[in-house]
Amino acid sequence: MIPRPELLRDLSSSFELTPSPTVSGDFIASVRTALAGLDPLPGDNGEIDVRRDPSLGEEAYRLTVGSRGVEIVAGGPAGAFYAAQSLRQLLPPASYRFSPGAAWPVRGVRIEDAPRFAWRGLHFDVARHFFPKREVLRLIDLMAVHKLNRLHLHLADDQGWRVESRAYPLLHEVASHRPRTAVNHHREPEAYDEVPHGGYYTLDDLAEMAAYARSRHVTIVPEIDVPGHASAILAAYPEFGATGERHDVLDRWGISPAILSPLPKTVEFLTAIFDELIGALGETPYVHIGGDEVVLDRWAASPEITAYRESLGLGSVAELQAHFLRRLADVLAERGARAVVWDEAFVSGELRKDTIVMPWRGMNVGRRAAAAGHDVVATPVFPLYFDYAEAGSPDEPMAIGDAITVADVAAFEPAPADWSDEERARVIGVQAQLWTERVPDPRTADYRMWPRACALAEVAWAGRSRDGFDDRLAGHLARLDALGVEYRPAAGPHPWQRRRPHRPSAVRVTEVMARIDAMTHDAESTRPSI
Repeated sequence: MIPRPELLRDLSSSFELTPSPTVSGDFIASVRTALAGLDPLPGDNGEIDVRRDPSLGEEAYRLTVGSRGVEIVAGGPAGAFYAAQSLRQLLPPASYRFSPGAAWPVRGVRIEDAPRFAWRGLHFDVARHFFPKREVLRLIDLMAVHKLNRLHLHLADDQGWRVESRAYPLLHEVASHRPRTAVNHHREPEAYDEVPHGGYYTLDDLAEMAAYARSRHVTIVPEIDVPGHASAILAAYPEFGATGERHDVLDRWGISPAILSPLPKTVEFLTAIFDELIGALGETPYVHIGGDEVVLDRWAASPEITAYRESLGLGSVAELQAHFLRRLADVLAERGARAVVWDEAFVSGELRKDTIVMPWRGMNVGRRAAAAGHDVVATPVFPLYFDYAEAGSPDEPMAIGDAITVADVAAFEPAPADWSDEERARVIGVQAQLWTERVPDPRTADYRMWPRACALAEVAWAGRSRDGFDDRLAGHLARLDALGVEYRPAAGPHPWQRRRPHRPSAVRVTEVMARIDAMTHDAESTRPSI
């Protein structure tokens, strides 16, 4: 099973789950959703009986399979849902296929389980390359199978804006597409495909995705990355930029100096965007506001922005960036949402205490954020950036660098043992990132994400990979096959998965980590790191 439960004990008896099994008791809807492929029906005295135990945590459960049927005891709907996902993994892999009228043997077991971390996340960059709604819904289903519960959608960047805005319609009319896309390798001459690329989610799409996610106990975390990474926004509304000049939606990778103005009118603009997002998504406990890789030169060069900074009594543009992000966090707090930021925002100045920090540049800066009293979601490039190749080989499809393996992910410790108890308690979770500069389509996304995300699921649920992970993963791949996931085989890519060849060793992840960790000690280190 992946993730492996905290306690799993085999029992001597077993049970056969009949077609369209009956589910009775509490939390019936959660169990039926998790087992939808088995067509379970509500009823009395069901083969699957579900009871609530208020002494258990919301996501905790006990699962017993014996000769008389299946008993689930859960602390809440999420616990019942995860118990049903564990039950599903006790069935043969063929049960993940559409099999009407099939009965399935279930071995006798007793399971007691609860997650180590509350935040078990996947980040999906839909800004660099757009992935339509159907792909997001499918990803939510795959996350649910693995008990992952936070989907971080990167909705805005230099290369595209991905959300309808009725308040500012040029965002989806102008900023959501580009005429071409760079296809060259890193540090090689620029080359382009000359193919238009774009797309966006309507507010109705967002509402549907959020409701679908909630039914599977997944929370969508939207990201509008500001004040940098703003080329697409400024292609639509240049008046919100530091200079007022119009930009084009970026067609190449890397970082643009395009930056939003920190003046009050920009905060009003972003407030309207947040209101639209939250209005569509419904209850939104977290909103990511970026704060990373910001080139602040244009703020420093602007007399108007300098005068504004001085009127606030701030001594540097880094302090102004911190003030700007605090103001946005205040806006979100008024709407019941906590701000989430990348670690540059923490380094540049004091944040609201309830702001969550994602230390992508390494766990050393994550430790400093935890010591300062911030909740932390572990997100370091190594080993959690899935846009890196899994091997330094030209057989791999083009990637930003190499290498991050399944074993690297499985060995990760989100709350390191050498941290203090107080610092470890601040680590609320772990999340892998799939940036899509070099992930142009869903098949490549599958290849990059799986099975590394299986290792992530194990670490996020258990706090570490438990005994026998490699053998369990080998068995789990049959489930992914049944689900139609085009994962990377352990032996390397299939011939049709190779595509544009990778350039090995052009960017080594170990060298990247050393460089960006050093940068986290400089308050001016919001400048691009890679």
